[in-house]
Amino acid sequence: MVVPEELKSTIPPPQLNATSWILRDQKSGWTIASDNAELRIEPASLSKLMTAFIVFEEMHNGNLLETDLVRISEKAWKTEGSRMFVKVNSKVSVEDLIKGLIVQSGNDAAVALAEHIAGSEEGFSELMNQSAKKLGLNGSQFRNSTGLPHEEHFSTARDLTELTRVLIDRFPEKYQLYSIKSFTYNKINQPNRNLLLWRDDAVDGVKTGHTKSAGYCLVGSAEKQGMRLIATVMGTDSKNYRAEAVHKLLNYGFAAYEGFLLYQKDQKVASADVYKGDISSVDAHLRNPLYVTVAKGRAKQMGASVELSTPLVAPIDENQTIGRLSLKFEGNEIGEYPLVPSKAVLAGGWFTNMFDSVRLLVQ
Repeated sequence: MVVPEELKSTIPPPQLNATSWILRDQKSGWTIASDNAELRIEPASLSKLMTAFIVFEEMHNGNLLETDLVRISEKAWKTEGSRMFVKVNSKVSVEDLIKGLIVQSGNDAAVALAEHIAGSEEGFSELMNQSAKKLGLNGSQFRNSTGLPHEEHFSTARDLTELTRVLIDRFPEKYQLYSIKSFTYNKINQPNRNLLLWRDDAVDGVKTGHTKSAGYCLVGSAEKQGMRLIATVMGTDSKNYRAEAVHKLLNYGFAAYEGFLLYQKDQKVASADVYKGDISSVDAHLRNPLYVTVAKGRAKQMGASVELSTPLVAPIDENQTIGRLSLKFEGNEIGEYPLVPSKAVLAGGWFTNMFDSVRLLVQ
């Protein structure tokens, strides 16, 4: 969702010399500003965000441990581009490979992890595409785990930002790895290529990318006063400028906008009367927390209204929509969100059924 026009700041976003870019609030998911964000382009090493996402999912599902040892194939060892310098036929822990992937942007680490999880890099790329589909990344297609150039390997600034947003939300403890400034493996120390980690203490990630054809790219994220922003810049002409451009976007977002929580996930929004149920009423709430992003000073002009489905007759499933919450600005609707019951409602007994049948007739 894009920040509604009514809630946008009068301060214009910075003008950037980049192929495409986007600035998004991580918690609300709302886009603050963008340019060519849906353009399909080469993502270079930003592809490793998806590689890491799948690795984290495998760990979360219990299929992969940090202590697992991964045998380094000749293909992984020979992979060109940035490396963590693993040795062929050696065994490297998943923990070290993840750091090599994230901090050093090691292509060898990416291939080794891909082969370990899926048997081959080709099989792993199918997992990447399956995840992209589930996440709604409709502008992305992956053909390798590294981001090395391939005519059928592409993504968009919008998709990479959404992927980052979900990664931070689902794996906050793993996201902390993106703030590591350097990593030493095989007696070779390499710094994180994200220059913003040294320039701004609020910045704690995320990932750089570069090939000759893609240019210099960067996804950056920072948090201030409970608000987290993600800025993605694609196709710049230098590593210094990509850092400068992302920093400008982040500074703009924090200066011109504020984000806040309207409703928590399990917070009662309204109480709905129930007919023919084992209970006479049920609380209505949102499926997910509702965060909003507005220009500074506009929050006071916001409001909300609730419309419940009537009559509400049991049985009622816990995922059933029983109403809607309308988000409003100066009385005009700017967003609509479904309400669900706090718990399932079972059918009542014969007396309740008979009594409520009469109530429904005389309504």
